[in-house]
Amino acid sequence: MVTVQSIKEYDKEHSTVITIGTFDGVHIGHRKILERLIKNAKDSNLKSVVLTFFPHPRMVLQKDTDIKLINTIEEKTKILKELGLDFLIIHPFTADFSRLSATEFVRDLLVNELQIKKIIIGYDHRFGRNRTANINDLITFSSTFDFEVEEITAQEIDDVSVSSTKIRKALEEGDIQTANTYLGYRYMLTGTVKKGKGLGRQLNFPTANLQVEEVYKLIPKNGVYVVQSHVKGKLTFGMMNIGFNPTVSGTEKTIEINFFDLDQDLYDQKLQIEIIDRIRDEHKFESINALKEQLSKDKEMSLSILAKL
Repeated sequence: MVTVQSIKEYDKEHSTVITIGTFDGVHIGHRKILERLIKNAKDSNLKSVVLTFFPHPRMVLQKDTDIKLINTIEEKTKILKELGLDFLIIHPFTADFSRLSATEFVRDLLVNELQIKKIIIGYDHRFGRNRTANINDLITFSSTFDFEVEEITAQEIDDVSVSSTKIRKALEEGDIQTANTYLGYRYMLTGTVKKGKGLGRQLNFPTANLQVEEVYKLIPKNGVYVVQSHVKGKLTFGMMNIGFNPTVSGTEKTIEINFFDLDQDLYDQKLQIEIIDRIRDEHKFESINALKEQLSKDKEMSLSILAKL
């Protein structure tokens, strides 16, 4: 898959089948649409293209700083690459871009730049300045500019919407099993290991303090989770705490991972943590010793869960 950062950067020599959307989560509902896109392209000897936007339009048009997304743009790119797409276009979403008329968007960008021969799109898709154009307008444009429109049905769009809603709700409630089922893969957190307070090492449970840079990334409910990660090329398992460390009167929310059978300097390394299951809520314990005892139990529980994989 070739990733380009603007429609203008696309190589015009390839005619395309495209779909447009945010595809947050790239979950099992999205995959049905993407598999259809890829098959269409192969059957027609065209290139499959996903056109997505960043920042999320709500961040720009509604100044929605509280929006939480299932994927960072980097995570989304990685997942889409694994599906076998030909091109991913991550076009910058700006106020100026939002003011393009429907004609300008279709003629100048989709037809002239992306060389579209077919677009697979939801029945409720809206586009152009103030989102005034709909799929019927797109069908009219298709006659003028000689491309085909394939409509994604209401049922399919509802499935996608329901999946996204259930995933976000499940993550907020700490229901990792449901989230992972709808995603079709394990929910991930990507970040850089930063120096913490060293409490974990004092407890004989040294932790990597993961800092997720993207403020829009949805962090699951506070608690203790079983996780895995590829650390320096090796698949490594561990347990992760999301929360405030109330036993030691913590005031900042942290994400800390204790890797089993691994004790090495990970500072400034970028890690992708995949969440397997959730063990418990975060609690305030009456003493440091009580916390240590619980951490030993958490590790036993984690190893028991991992043994069943």
